Amino acid sequence: MEKIKIFDTTLRDGEQSPGASLNGKEKLEIARQLVALGVDVIEAGFPAASPGDFLAVKEIASTVKGAIICGLARCKKEDIDIAYKAVKHSARPRIHVFLATSKIHMRYKLRKAEDEIIKLAVWGVKYAKGKVSDVEFSPEDASRTDRRFLYRVIEAVIDAGATTVNIPDTVGYAVPFEFGDLIGSIKANVPNIKKAVISVHCHNDLGLGVSNSLEAVKNGAGQVECTINGLGERAGNASLEEIVMALDTRRDLFGKTTSIDKKEIYKTSRLVSKLTGILVQPNKAIVGKNAFSHEAGIHQDGMLKMRTTYEIMKSEDVGFGKTRLVLGKHSGSHAFKERLKSLGFHLNEKELNRAFDIFKKLADKKKEIYDEDLETIVEDELRTIPELYKLESLSFTSGTNVTPRAEVVINVKKKRIRKTSTGDGPVDACYKAIDKVTSVKPKLIDYSIRAVTGGKDALGEVTVRLKVAAKEVSGRGSSTDIVEASAKAYIDAVNKAAYKNRK
Repeated sequence: MEKIKIFDTTLRDGEQSPGASLNGKEKLEIARQLVALGVDVIEAGFPAASPGDFLAVKEIASTVKGAIICGLARCKKEDIDIAYKAVKHSARPRIHVFLATSKIHMRYKLRKAEDEIIKLAVWGVKYAKGKVSDVEFSPEDASRTDRRFLYRVIEAVIDAGATTVNIPDTVGYAVPFEFGDLIGSIKANVPNIKKAVISVHCHNDLGLGVSNSLEAVKNGAGQVECTINGLGERAGNASLEEIVMALDTRRDLFGKTTSIDKKEIYKTSRLVSKLTGILVQPNKAIVGKNAFSHEAGIHQDGMLKMRTTYEIMKSEDVGFGKTRLVLGKHSGSHAFKERLKSLGFHLNEKELNRAFDIFKKLADKKKEIYDEDLETIVEDELRTIPELYKLESLSFTSGTNVTPRAEVVINVKKKRIRKTSTGDGPVDACYKAIDKVTSVKPKLIDYSIRAVTGGKDALGEVTVRLKVAAKEVSGRGSSTDIVEASAKAYIDAVNKAAYKNRK
């Protein structure tokens, strides 16, 4: 199959996303990961934009091996000189020169006529070609450029030495059938087009960046310019992960392949998100949190019977990990039963039906049900855990100038054990006294309290989370006395820990 080159511009166009500015060290870290991902070209930056960008591109060109390192430049001598100084340290340097060609840009931004534009574009390519053998040219705003003029520009820059001609949909104006037709017409009307690779750079202003890129590939484009997570100016660029996986998943339609190591996709996405500070939306294709998650009962049932009923890709293939069956109010009994089995609970039909009813009521209150919630449903509501330790009585003293002290009486196997202890407060003293009775030595990692009802005599509910060895357990307790509620929650968690240890 024909290989489509992947030109990653995360470090140049992607960094232009508001708030996504990266320092040199961060750009270098991303560049190294892009090589691990398998991209063919890394557009490391716009060296003339700032001294910092120049140094970052130079550092990447000097240290990163395995990909073409590209620097962007306007058709200006100073831009091309700076770009060359930055990328010349690479074993495979490229200079990418660009010049606007649409009537609106020529009239209002450049204030130049067509012949002047062609002359300047040819000069820029020739000047860059005198420095590096690999030169790319972009007629900016190509999708809004008069086609006959666009053909003339492309033919002239190829004659001048351009090895790649990029067709940008700079403002995301094109629609797929139109953009595909543009690429096809360039192949048909530019006599020397076979001497260069056709590239495309599509923005996402109408949400069509990926669609336009794929249509271009279908019509003869050999390189796609894209970014990790679709970062970029305004609404962003075509998303690398979406393009790669579309070509991979629909090989039957495109008959194309790429050099991308799919298992590095998710890792690269997380790294870029972390360093730019721009979060990936949960429903983002391929790399979003929910991309391989299923909550609907019908979907979960189908997935448990045959994965391909509701997944066209394997989550493991993009480095995502296993598919998540999210338990919520839309989930069915099949997924609920399977999750309980994975947690080690094997219930009979009556117990399962009762637990499922409790689960549904809880799911109406919570967006997502976690494993700890399921354990609580089974262990607390169905009482499958025996109370090894049972609080019989509690007394404590505390005050501004009094050392807090607590005494507990706990029933252990029908034997009443009494212990006392001091602590930083009445709850701490109580927990230390309980520790003297039990054989479990837990670490308290979370403690919270809330009022279940209103008024001064409100019922207080305490929730604790304990860590015992490598396992975590939670416990709940309620009382109008918050110290008593705290003791009940602590003993509840200790009983769970002891039960798990015995199991």
